[in-house]
Amino acid sequence: MTPGEFPTAPAWAAAADASAHLFVPDLPDTLELDGDDAHHLCRVLRLRAGEAVTAADGSGCWRPYVVAAGARLEATGPEQKEPELHPRLAVAFALTKGDKPELAVQKLTELGVDRILPVLADRSIARPEPDRAAAQVERWRRVAREAGRQCRRAGLPEVAGLAPLASLAGHPRLGVAERGGAPLAAVAAGAGDEVLIVVGPEGGLTDSEVELLAPAFRLGLGPHVLRAETAAVAAAAVLTVLREILPPSAGTTGPEPG
Repeated sequence: MTPGEFPTAPAWAAAADASAHLFVPDLPDTLELDGDDAHHLCRVLRLRAGEAVTAADGSGCWRPYVVAAGARLEATGPEQKEPELHPRLAVAFALTKGDKPELAVQKLTELGVDRILPVLADRSIARPEPDRAAAQVERWRRVAREAGRQCRRAGLPEVAGLAPLASLAGHPRLGVAERGGAPLAAVAAGAGDEVLIVVGPEGGLTDSEVELLAPAFRLGLGPHVLRAETAAVAAAAVLTVLREILPPSAGTTGPEPG
């Protein structure tokens, strides 16, 4: 398998021929859905008995099912583990106003980002109180779950709590996305299993913040000025070029990827 090449089905949940994808705590032979999952399956999608469904535990394991009756699912195959992608990708974005962070979380989830870190920068205008910030983070986690269901990921990204930009300093493979930065080929090399890219707020990072994050590499996103949420998505899309498939880890169930 060449770098960047994806193994064939059915290693990926998204490759399975299914009418819906769900996240559940575990993957037994029989699943009895309730709450939002049952509503989504029966009322929103109106799936009938015999239709294929995939279910995942959010940590990378998934299993094929069929609708037996109502909200009861019966497994039609063994539990499988999606292949790991290397390097892990993390995107930190400075908090912006309104629903822009939700859009960023949704698209970063669809792109396969492993960690999403909202941060407060010097030029961040939105500065919620702690209780409000906690509620926003929970909302972003729900957005990530819904996006993961739509794009049929088996593993959900970690959506971290709101933290100061300074908490990112010292990461072994840290970069800053900016206009006029270096092309990907110039910054791809580096130590560490995870690449963390930082996207500043509208107006960019201050000189002191750039100094704080040094010696971060600079990732170019083209010659134009991007909105903060657009830059976060663009940076993640650029970094996916770095990814390769890792061999299945020990203890993986189901067939190995080809």
